[in-house]
Amino acid sequence: MLRGLVSEEDVAKAVAAAGGFEYVKLREGLVDPAALRILGEKVLRRYAALPLRVEDDGLVLAVSDPTDVLALDDLEALADLPIKPVVAAAGEIRHLQDRVFGIREEVHEFLEGSGGRPAAGEPAALSVVRGDGDAPVVRLVNSVIRRALGEGASDVHFEPREEELVVRYRVDGVLRRVTTAPLGLRDSVVSRLKILAGMDIAERRLPQDGRFTVLARPEGPPVDVRVASLPSVRGEKVVLRLLAHDLARVRLGELGLSPGMLARYRRAFSRPYGAVVVTGPTGSGKSTTLYTTLEELNDEERNIVTVEDPVEYRMEGATQLQVNPIAGLTFASGLRHILRGDPDVVMVGEIRDRETAEISVEAALTGHLVLATLHTNDAAGAIPRLTNMGVDPYLTTSAVGCVVAQRLVRRLCEACKVPVTADERLLGEMGFPFGSEEGERAFFAPKGCEACGGEGYRGRIGIYELMPMNEEIVALSLERQSADEISRAAVRGGMVRMRADGLLKAARGITPIAEVLRTTVS
Repeated sequence: MLRGLVSEEDVAKAVAAAGGFEYVKLREGLVDPAALRILGEKVLRRYAALPLRVEDDGLVLAVSDPTDVLALDDLEALADLPIKPVVAAAGEIRHLQDRVFGIREEVHEFLEGSGGRPAAGEPAALSVVRGDGDAPVVRLVNSVIRRALGEGASDVHFEPREEELVVRYRVDGVLRRVTTAPLGLRDSVVSRLKILAGMDIAERRLPQDGRFTVLARPEGPPVDVRVASLPSVRGEKVVLRLLAHDLARVRLGELGLSPGMLARYRRAFSRPYGAVVVTGPTGSGKSTTLYTTLEELNDEERNIVTVEDPVEYRMEGATQLQVNPIAGLTFASGLRHILRGDPDVVMVGEIRDRETAEISVEAALTGHLVLATLHTNDAAGAIPRLTNMGVDPYLTTSAVGCVVAQRLVRRLCEACKVPVTADERLLGEMGFPFGSEEGERAFFAPKGCEACGGEGYRGRIGIYELMPMNEEIVALSLERQSADEISRAAVRGGMVRMRADGLLKAARGITPIAEVLRTTVS
């Protein structure tokens, strides 16, 4: 069992060297579609193998354990070809399986099983949507979700258009079309998703919400799927939000905070009491930042309790409450009960109303460390926002130790990014290089290659601004000054604005300038 001491890639290289096998770094372009059809998907997933090509009347097969003779014998018998094993990392095999097993075959099979193209608007046959795991529509929906998980999508959109059903994934914060299907599949797919989510399949005129849990792989963590249906003039649109129960083990220093910001942030959450507020829009990575912070605080000496809607990650050592308004469990009532349970650290998933804001501030003032999220455009807007909710400024300024605002920008693919010359006039207008943090400049732009699926990007990184409270900010807050005034005072006190942090990352070749401008306002 791997414990993070060495990577799967290092293990694969060692296995290949020890056995005299070839090691391959997998990418989609290495897979010949003709070779892929020799063995079925179920067989390949069972044996964690992936055919690459037919060579000299033998099948070149990527496996993680080439010494498993029994498995290779089974595969050779099923393929009716000699097997030539090469070694690849187990995680890369699973990931590429999710990418190459496309959705088109399930669409074609569904149409054949339905006797052609069903007309849009016809109710789906119960035998199709309620059938077992082998029903074509079940395999179609499973394939869409499985591929979304394999590509790291956060959301899946099923969108009825005029003549087709479009499936789009949100990957690294950007939507992109993955596949299309005949519009006649719409009702069957929607019905299947509604049944999974416990929604009313007969109700098509009103929006609905539901959820279900899937296992991406037998050995993998469960994934929560939140489902939202929206009635439109072309039929119901369904959006899935994919939430992994287990937070990827990301260290705080890997999120993108500069060394100076990271040191100030650690000082803020290392205090025994007070509030740390993380702001930004939906999908900006606030929960990841707070959970990574909780991982550093999580030990046997602290009682950590969270109240969230929904619980996005499961965390050992913490007590996590799921908001349930129907049962009377709101953020405010949950927080009230939490404070009776002797907590040391409290995380509030979102401060939405006056009552939650007041209880959070009071908790921070009475010996608890409170971590909370808030929806504002920048760090300076958090104080006026709490004031507008009805919290007295003198309480807010006494409780809040620092405010962090953040966005996520896409990382350039290291395999294909290309150097570019930046527009010096544009940089000058934005005040670059922002003092002494300039360092070396190396601006890059995306290109696209097989390693990144032609996108030019792989993963995301945070850009931040961190506003510790100082005397000037406290004075302006007590005077109920605007967020702009507070922001200017924070910059005078040494705060680096979010756009500036993004441009500094662009100057280090991490992300392009265009990506920073896309995600920030000023």
